[in-house]
Amino acid sequence: MEKSIVTLDKGTTCSSWNYCGQRMAAGSTNGMIAIHDSTEPGSSSFSCTSRFKLVWVPPEYGDAVACVCADGTLSLWEELMEDTGPLQWKMCKLFESNSSQVLDVQFGVSLRCLKMVAAYSDGHVKIYELMDPMKLNHWQLQAELQNVIYSVSTFAKASCISASISWNPQTGESQNPSFALGFNSDTPQLNSAKVWEFDQDHQRWLPVAELTLPEDNQDQVYSVNWAPNIGRPYEIIAVATHKGIAIWQLRNPNHERRLSIEKVALLSGHEGAVWEMEWDMSGMTLATTGSDGLLRLWQSNLNGVWHEQAAFEPTF
Repeated sequence: MEKSIVTLDKGTTCSSWNYCGQRMAAGSTNGMIAIHDSTEPGSSSFSCTSRFKLVWVPPEYGDAVACVCADGTLSLWEELMEDTGPLQWKMCKLFESNSSQVLDVQFGVSLRCLKMVAAYSDGHVKIYELMDPMKLNHWQLQAELQNVIYSVSTFAKASCISASISWNPQTGESQNPSFALGFNSDTPQLNSAKVWEFDQDHQRWLPVAELTLPEDNQDQVYSVNWAPNIGRPYEIIAVATHKGIAIWQLRNPNHERRLSIEKVALLSGHEGAVWEMEWDMSGMTLATTGSDGLLRLWQSNLNGVWHEQAAFEPTF
């Protein structure tokens, strides 16, 4: 039997579940962020003019939400209790930017600290570190880069419409932090999804894979998502472009530290752009949605052949 979990207000433009799926943050055109709690009736709220994107901080760092606002600024809000008063949401950090706007932001957990990647409308990427988990306002800029394989690449000032970031969900002592990133821009060199990995020996970020083929012409990327890995000898990343959803397998690096890549499937079915993609916890089922308003589920069979498992239409 179907059951409504939460009813969002008219004018809601973005929403995000926390990691345990018990709280939802929803941004509205009126500039309010509502926090809905499935375990308690009612909701709390705060104002930060977020109409674009909301991302929860990993739970081990408390209840906090990153807000990409309508003007392209990035702020971090934390739920705190002051003295004996009730819990309240307070802005603990505002990330300043000169003229470019934040397009996407995602958090990744390493053994040493919490990391955050922010992609900007000028094609630049900033990577921040939080060394003290008790101080969400003390972020350090670790690196700034552009989404290109060769750092000597030259091109005119980029204009990016959107960006998509996805961290490798696996963490361990033998694994360096890594994430996938793609842009939707007027600069082909930036667009194709790249995999970036942190080189502990030289303390720098390196591009270790480019998820594209020569015939792709560095197509604009709408969305990327890195699948969880439960025992597979390879990684899987989904990349959405105007051609469809490409499923890539990544295997052990060569002597130049570049990962071996293979496009194993190109999923088509959505009419128009794919906006969002999400893997299940096993990394075996991919959910996608786009401008056609449909939610589609994809799986591969035992022979590795991908197919559409189901499609759902919205009900109003």
